[in-house]
Amino acid sequence: MLSEKLQTAINEQINAEIWSAYLYLSMSLDAETKGLKGVANWFYVQWQEELDHARIFMNYLNSRDCKVNLLPIAEVRTSWESVMEMFQETLKHERKVTSMINNLAAIAAEDRDFASSNMLVWFINEQVEEEESARDMIFATESVEGNKYGMYQLDKELATRTYVQASPLANAAE
Repeated sequence: MLSEKLQTAINEQINAEIWSAYLYLSMSLDAETKGLKGVANWFYVQWQEELDHARIFMNYLNSRDCKVNLLPIAEVRTSWESVMEMFQETLKHERKVTSMINNLAAIAAEDRDFASSNMLVWFINEQVEEEESARDMIFATESVEGNKYGMYQLDKELATRTYVQASPLANAAE
């Protein structure tokens, strides 16, 4: 059984993952409104990934005979001045999520909960990828700043991004 402290923290993480999904869906909708369908697609894929992350945590709590407590989702911003601002906010947000995941890992280590520590390794690695992806998008956006054709090309490239289900969920149905 998980400690009460870890259960509470994982339930808070589930809420944070769903809030992240809500944020990225909002960014997707804002980009689409501005005619940036590729940017919208990039954030739509992020939305799907964040829902996967929440589901992985929910599945984990269920597998450990713990209760999932869904909390209210706080309001998110609905408009950004630029694509650059979206990606800068994404990096800032992902760094916050990394801190939260690290906190979960610290609690699991403190509890000597090796199963939870093992499960969290996937999320620690995922957060490295999430931050790198946001930094890459900032660099790509900087590269085309002020160049409408460059932004058009970047938007077309982002339209090709596809959703890939998180690996811990691929085995969940078995």
